[in-house]
Amino acid sequence: MAHKGSIPLKIRAGQATDSLSLQALFLKARRQAWPWLDSTCWQEEDFDRVTADEQLWVAEQDGVVLGFASVWTPDNFLHNLFVSPDQQGLGVGKALLTHVQQAFTATGSLKCLVKNRHAVSFYTRQGWQIASQHPGPDGDYYLMRYPK
Repeated sequence: MAHKGSIPLKIRAGQATDSLSLQALFLKARRQAWPWLDSTCWQEEDFDRVTADEQLWVAEQDGVVLGFASVWTPDNFLHNLFVSPDQQGLGVGKALLTHVQQAFTATGSLKCLVKNRHAVSFYTRQGWQIASQHPGPDGDYYLMRYPK
């Protein structure tokens, strides 16, 4: 898959050396994706806590990290998928999601905040289905499924 020029977009397993760039990307992307939430207490180090023990997949181009996905593999649960705000709409998220979906061993699932209409639309365009709606600490969310 080509992305922004002739250098191909690469999806690879996350490494310890990705930590600082992923922390910064996570904080910036969350603030953009969820502007209705109070982000004053969010920190870059939150990334380490919310992705602990998850499989990380990183999208990069020419050595620059553009986005990531984290999956709780025992449950085929896509916990996080974030793309750098300045790289959105260029196919990075779709490439990450396609990679994750291919790695699922059974039906995949994720939670998506109802207010995050952009993300809900993105996932449904990729074949995910809303299974149910639930209350959560950050607002109502959809439980979505991707049949394997």
